[in-house]
Amino acid sequence: MLPGDLIQGEAELDNEDEVQLDEETGLPKGQRHPKGVGGGMAVSSDEEDEEDDEEALRVEGEGFIADDEDEEEPDGDEGETRDERQERRLREKKRRREARHIEENLDEDDLVLIGESHPEFVESPRFKRLKQNARDDTDRAISRGLEDIFSDEDGAEKDVDDVAGRYGRPRRDDRALLNEFDDFIEEDEMTDEEGQGERSELPKVARPRPTPYGLDTAMAAGLDQETIDLIEAAFGNGDDYDWSLALEEPPASDDNRKQKTELKDVFEHSQLVEKLLTKEDDRIRATDEPERFQLARAPFKDLVMTEDQMKEEALWIARMMPKRRLAEELMEPFRKAVAKVLEFFLVDDVEVPFVFQHRKDYLIHAAKVALTPDPNHPDAPQYIVNAEKLLNQNDLWQILDYDIKFRALVSKRNTLEATYGMLRQIASIDDPIFDQMLPAAETMEELQDLQDYLYFQYTSQLKDIKLTNGTATQRTQRRPGVHKSLFERVRNGKVYRLVRAFGITADAFAQNASKEGRRQYADDPNELPDNMADAVDLLDPPEFSTGALVLKAAKAMFAEEIAMNPKMRRVTRQAYYMSGIVDCVRTDRGLKLIDEQHQYYEFKYLRNQQLSDIARQPDMFLRMLEAELNGLVQVTIRLQNEAEFKKQLYNVLASDNFSEVADAWNAQRKEVLEMALARLHTIMAKGVMENLKTRCEDEIAALCRDEFSKKLDQAPFKPAGMSIGTIPRVLALSCGGGSVSNDAVCWAWVEEDGRVLENGKFMDLRTDEGAKQDFVELVQRRKPDVIGVAGFTVETRDLVLDLEKIIQDEDLRGAEYTDLETGDETSKKLDVVMVNDEVARLYHASERAAADFPRIPPLTRYCVALAKYLQNPMKEYASLGKDIVSVSFHPSQKLVPAEKILKQLESALVDMVNLCGVDINEAAADPYTASLLPFVCGLGPRKAIYVLRAVNFNGGYVPSRDELVGDQEGTKMQVVGPRVWNNCASFLYMDYDSSELSSEYLDNTRVHPEDYELGRKMAADALELDEEDIKAEIDDAGPGAVVRKLIKDEAQEKVNDLILEEYAEQLERNFNQKKRATLETIRAELQLPYEELRRNFALLSTDEIFTMLTGETRETLCQGMTVPVAIKRILNQERQLGVVLDCGVRSLVPEHEIFDWPNQEIPLNQRFAPHQMVQAKILSLSRSQFEASLSLREDVVRRPYRRQFDRMPDEWDEAQEERDKETLQEKSEQTERTQRVIKHPLFRPFNSAQAEEYLGSQSRGDAVIRPSSKGLDHIAITWKVSDNVYQHIDVLELDKDSEFSVGRTLKIGGRYIYSDLDELIVNHIKAMSRKVDEMTLHEKYQNGTKAETERWLTTYTEANPKRSVYVFCLNSKHPGYFHLCFKAGQRAQLSSWPVKVIPNAFEMRNNAYPDMRALCNGFKLMFSNMHGLKGL
Repeated sequence: MLPGDLIQGEAELDNEDEVQLDEETGLPKGQRHPKGVGGGMAVSSDEEDEEDDEEALRVEGEGFIADDEDEEEPDGDEGETRDERQERRLREKKRRREARHIEENLDEDDLVLIGESHPEFVESPRFKRLKQNARDDTDRAISRGLEDIFSDEDGAEKDVDDVAGRYGRPRRDDRALLNEFDDFIEEDEMTDEEGQGERSELPKVARPRPTPYGLDTAMAAGLDQETIDLIEAAFGNGDDYDWSLALEEPPASDDNRKQKTELKDVFEHSQLVEKLLTKEDDRIRATDEPERFQLARAPFKDLVMTEDQMKEEALWIARMMPKRRLAEELMEPFRKAVAKVLEFFLVDDVEVPFVFQHRKDYLIHAAKVALTPDPNHPDAPQYIVNAEKLLNQNDLWQILDYDIKFRALVSKRNTLEATYGMLRQIASIDDPIFDQMLPAAETMEELQDLQDYLYFQYTSQLKDIKLTNGTATQRTQRRPGVHKSLFERVRNGKVYRLVRAFGITADAFAQNASKEGRRQYADDPNELPDNMADAVDLLDPPEFSTGALVLKAAKAMFAEEIAMNPKMRRVTRQAYYMSGIVDCVRTDRGLKLIDEQHQYYEFKYLRNQQLSDIARQPDMFLRMLEAELNGLVQVTIRLQNEAEFKKQLYNVLASDNFSEVADAWNAQRKEVLEMALARLHTIMAKGVMENLKTRCEDEIAALCRDEFSKKLDQAPFKPAGMSIGTIPRVLALSCGGGSVSNDAVCWAWVEEDGRVLENGKFMDLRTDEGAKQDFVELVQRRKPDVIGVAGFTVETRDLVLDLEKIIQDEDLRGAEYTDLETGDETSKKLDVVMVNDEVARLYHASERAAADFPRIPPLTRYCVALAKYLQNPMKEYASLGKDIVSVSFHPSQKLVPAEKILKQLESALVDMVNLCGVDINEAAADPYTASLLPFVCGLGPRKAIYVLRAVNFNGGYVPSRDELVGDQEGTKMQVVGPRVWNNCASFLYMDYDSSELSSEYLDNTRVHPEDYELGRKMAADALELDEEDIKAEIDDAGPGAVVRKLIKDEAQEKVNDLILEEYAEQLERNFNQKKRATLETIRAELQLPYEELRRNFALLSTDEIFTMLTGETRETLCQGMTVPVAIKRILNQERQLGVVLDCGVRSLVPEHEIFDWPNQEIPLNQRFAPHQMVQAKILSLSRSQFEASLSLREDVVRRPYRRQFDRMPDEWDEAQEERDKETLQEKSEQTERTQRVIKHPLFRPFNSAQAEEYLGSQSRGDAVIRPSSKGLDHIAITWKVSDNVYQHIDVLELDKDSEFSVGRTLKIGGRYIYSDLDELIVNHIKAMSRKVDEMTLHEKYQNGTKAETERWLTTYTEANPKRSVYVFCLNSKHPGYFHLCFKAGQRAQLSSWPVKVIPNAFEMRNNAYPDMRALCNGFKLMFSNMHGLKGL
């Protein structure tokens, strides 16, 4: 078949009549039923299920073919010719098309008039069939047109209301629950054919019920409502006998009952998960429990903790937490503090911020220390209080994590207890080892040891129990004795008597090794091991037919018993943790790829690393594991004193007897010990490495959290003369990645309330006087408090210098303020600040930025983000959501799973957001502030959405904290439940309005409502009010009257005179409440509510600015490194070269650093050219000036750069390093002797790995010509198909003049022949690259792996059971190939065909297709022909 035939075939396909399907059978109309089906009778759904597989596949495959028309064509006369039949069909199609056109042009008013004048229209047969089809979804047409199914449309359904409106029917909104999600997805427009097909899916339209006794007629007669009411009172309204009419109506069957439309029926599951709209999300929203608790405890939601287990957990967590330097007398208070915090979490259901803010006294140990009485000062205090902090906020988060780990421990322990209970009950098994070890197990490893022991020791019994309980599958229900493991057969056979002959059990040996109780001694038999194994009563043919086989099986069994013994595992694990040594050994691949400049060279020859050393360098260990994953090194763990450890174990295993028999048995025991230790080494090494990896990941995640906390702990930039926390007005500027003199400088003006009131551009602020004056006019008009600047290149520093010069020359100043010392109005020169742009870089090109500011360019959005960062860094970070993991907080952050990083970063956000609090009314009105709500104590993303919805439902304003749980009248929707309210109440505040009596001052503070009475009591004591005065104030203005009076009289400072210590003692003595820290908080809040507690805005350091603008750190760019530089300027007179590094750092290289021997006679422009790349050595680097001193001298550049590492002498294998250097030198010399050079700009002396690494940063379609390993008559070409996908092409050279010349004929795969390399690159490589571009840009192409694509196909067909779909995806395992994945309906199997990219075409099943259109149609025709589908 030729490509031209496909195109022609496609045109014929479009014009050909399509098959009409019968609504009852689903078969083409006019086609006879299959054999075995009664003529003319419809095939039921049950009968269809019994069709054979071939028929089912054919029916499913019909989903690839679509029908345009849904009305049956009338049969013609038998005698009419083919031309007459064709002409009649065309007339019928034209008539139907005109009828549809007239009907579609009728608007709703026309249809209403038609319905009034022609009532029979409402009950037309066509609409009756529509209602009938709506009752049974299986009656829909299951076949669609070929072009319809594979069209661009994704099958969007036509809205029911539109169709109902077309027939003049009352509309019924079946998707009322989805109204608030109308903008969730964008609906596609549908073709007429799709619209016709979807009408059959309409819900049944209810018949309009008649109004009582012609109420419409009464209205038309002019009767008013009062007269109608009198008539109804006298004669009734006609509904008295409706019950009898209802009895006459047949009940709707279950099959015909319309199912309620749910979100999952409309949207894909991934969309619902993304938008938090699943049923699980709804359950979390509705449950009155902190959202973060629900998510963390979800795997153990059915676990009920007993009081004893809670006490056990407190002691377990106190033991497991990292030990800090606490005095011995503080250990017991520390354990009590952990237990109390756990009680707050488990019993009170309060989160970390609540505990830290309102239960701080339980985190501190306060002790009174008596003072020596001073006779000169009789009023001096008799004691002082020493307070020691036991737990900080990070410790609280750790306790929460340990709580989840303990729940997992208890859950697994309960499972083991249940399994053991069944063994005791059914098999009458009593195992003292299990009974002893289970209560003492404290880690998941120890529980896993017990599980392995149980399933090894009682394999047969557990299988029998499984069969007895009926839980075994058909595959496992087999005859007893079949497919038993070796150890089961040995344990149940004669051979096990030889295991007992070793004279000591595995448990006794483990007891000796752990030094528990009295030592158990091994007893020697009377016979030699070989003689005993040859005994007839031990042979168990056919498997164990010889003594050697019997002895081998017995030793394997005994070794496995030792390895499976939980006591022995505990001893071995302790030895590995105490004396474990980690070695890093390079592989053959690592030998070639890891050179001295490589990032992995730091541990290429690393040896003898103790586990404590590894724990101190978590990032290095994770990089070691990454290198191992890439096949560059092998990380191993061993015992430091392995020989001594083996010797100790052998001594407690061997017999103490002296005889030939004892020596023979001891030799066998030694072999068993070696086998058991080898097995244990595999288990222990894997477990220790996994635990070490987890610990290192946790450490890196904690470091990221600490760094993030520092960035969050910044108040807004403080304008001169203002108090901390004042939000500045900001003018932000940036030149992006351009040049200050050649590119525009974008700017944005942001008010203190976050509004972007003005933005624009400046051209050349350095030399253009007009641009300078525009800038000066803007500053003088807007009066900014600060100017923020950032960018993508070193040119940004030039912009800062230009702005500072303009400000200096024009004496531009900020807003005026009052000098507190002199009382005069003054102002300072404007500050130009370099702003951290890590949030702005993510924001400016995001969809959120485009939605926020659709009419301004991305660089101006970048400026907006810079300004908002100056105004409130915390809000900027919170607005990123899950994208916060894209911000770099640690160099090794990418080696840690993103989920761990996100969990730690979110906890830092929770801490800081609750420290600052959230104005709930501002959050309801401002989406930017609302981004903080998910981090409020007790809330989360799901509950935050509901809170905003409920607040807006209540009018968009919350007057008091009490109304968050509803009002007394019941007119307000409850925003949160009581438990969640208890968590979040003090962290959601409302502005205090002194003019409103209902406004509570304490609602604007950090004071929790549970402590309002304490605050009011402190205010009354400060005002020295007696009980009568307090009662009068409360009776006059409510409970908050006393605090209101304190504020009104501006007497807040009087609370400083209160002695809170005595009050705190009284509360603890009378009410058992520790409130010392709470009282201090109340005192501070009465004076300044929600005082700014964050640190001052942190200006970027020199290193941070350098990294932000260059992307380089001290590790990646430093003195002594050899780097490539580009020549920008050649100064012949000064004999200097102006060069620039890739990162933008500049340098002026003098002549004595250019040549080894300067030669004044040769001009520099004869030796160098602009934009030429040369190698240079960094002599010094100024990070503040972005300048470097370089040398181009060959003798200097040749000196290798070696990073210095602090290592002990025995931690580096220097001997192996020297041997590897000699090996590489020999290979290099051999390679240089045979290295081939080809004169072509794309040639590189690379191997395949080097070529892939080189092309990694290149564009798709770029290629490298390189030597081939197949010989001198071959060339290899590597080209980039996609990211991380490279195709290596072998080129055979013919007609060569010499071994090293390029052949005149170049042949690829025996099919393609070219005359030179340029022709090959253009007509072969570039031609295939264009085909790859065409494929990836096609609408049917999906990014992702084959597995992801198949999951999408499955999801799509589940949502659209009777539709078929196909897509393309990249085959990363076979570069140059794509997968054509398809699924012909819901019940069909997933299938895929390979599609190969060849020059200027695609190849599928040995057929070439010139473009994607031909490929798609070729697939459709081929699939239809293979499955025998009709209608093509």
